[in-house]
Amino acid sequence: MKVVMDEKIPYLAEALQGLGFNVVSMPGVDIDKHALAGAEALFVRTRTKCNAALLEGTSVRFIGTATIGYDHIDTLYCESNGIKWTNAAGCNAGAVLQYVQSVIYSCFESLDGLCLGVVGVGEIGSRVARWAEWAGMSVLRNDPPRAAKGEQGFVELDELAAKCDIITFHPTLERSGAFPSYHLADEEFFSALERCRLFINASRGPVVDNEALLAAMESGKVQNVALDVWEGEPNINLSLLNKVDIATPHIAGYSAEGKLNATTIVLAAFLKFCGRENDMPQLSLPQPVNPTVVAATEREALLSIYSPYDDTRCLKSLPAEFESLRNNYNLRREPSAFNVKYSAKKE
Repeated sequence: MKVVMDEKIPYLAEALQGLGFNVVSMPGVDIDKHALAGAEALFVRTRTKCNAALLEGTSVRFIGTATIGYDHIDTLYCESNGIKWTNAAGCNAGAVLQYVQSVIYSCFESLDGLCLGVVGVGEIGSRVARWAEWAGMSVLRNDPPRAAKGEQGFVELDELAAKCDIITFHPTLERSGAFPSYHLADEEFFSALERCRLFINASRGPVVDNEALLAAMESGKVQNVALDVWEGEPNINLSLLNKVDIATPHIAGYSAEGKLNATTIVLAAFLKFCGRENDMPQLSLPQPVNPTVVAATEREALLSIYSPYDDTRCLKSLPAEFESLRNNYNLRREPSAFNVKYSAKKE
C-alpha cells in the first residue's frame, strides 16, 4: 500500500517502512493530487488542507493528522466519501502544559494569591487547571459546551475576564455552530479585563482577534502577553510580535514526548483500519543527554528544562522564518523525562 506523509512527522516513516508500506515523505505544503496518485493513506499536520480540492478523484481512504486540532480536515467531505480520518487527541497535552508553566514562571516568581482563568477545559485546559490549583492559584474555568451539557464548575467569560490575573486560552477553533470560538477574545472581551497581568494563547491563532489584542496592550488593559499561535500564520502581525513579551512559532506542543504520542496514536488507528492492529510496534524515546536536574524550586527546575525566551529571541529576530523555525524546531523534552532533585536554596 502506498502511503503519503508529511516529512516533519517524526518516527512515522521508519515505523511504516518497517511494516512493509510504500512510504512517500514530503513537505506538508507540497502534498497535492499528483503526490496522492495511487495512495490509499495520508498522514498530515495542520499545513495540509484535506478537502475536496485535494482529495476528490484520489484513492485515499484513510487520513491521520498527527495533531490535536483537525480544522484543516473537511470532516464532512471525508465522512460522506468513505474516508476514515483520525486526529491525535490529547497527544501534546503534556507539552502545552509545560509551555504554559514555563510562561507563567517566566513572568511570576510567586504564584500565591493569583487567580488563573482557563478558557477551554478539554484535555489541555484540565491539566493546566489542576496544576495551577496544586501550585497555589485559584482557578476559574470557562467552557460553554461542557456547561451546556449540565457539567458544573464553570463561569461565564465576562466573570473570568473581570477576576483573573492570568488568562490562558485552550479551546478548539470553531467558526460556526452553537459555540463558535473564532475571535472569542475580541474587543468586548479585552474591554472587560480588570486585573489581567498575563494573557496566553496556545490554542489556535484566530481564537484571538489579534488587532483587538494589540489595541488592548496599547491601552494598558493587558500588561504581559505570550502568544504561540497567531492569525495569518506564517505571515504574522509584526507590530504585535514586537510588543508581546513571549512570542513563539506555534511550538507549544512540540516536545519529543508529544510528537511520539501523536505518531503512536495515528499509527495505531491506521493499523486498526488495515486490520493489522497486532502489528503495532513499540515506539520509545532515548534518555536525555543530561537526565538529572538539580533545583531549589519547581519554578527553577521547569525553567532550567525549558525557557520560552530562547524561542522568543529567535522569532523576533527572524519573523520571516516563522515556518522554518516551526518545521525545524529542536524538539524539547518534557519534565517527565528528567530526574528532578530538589536542593536547599542557598542564601
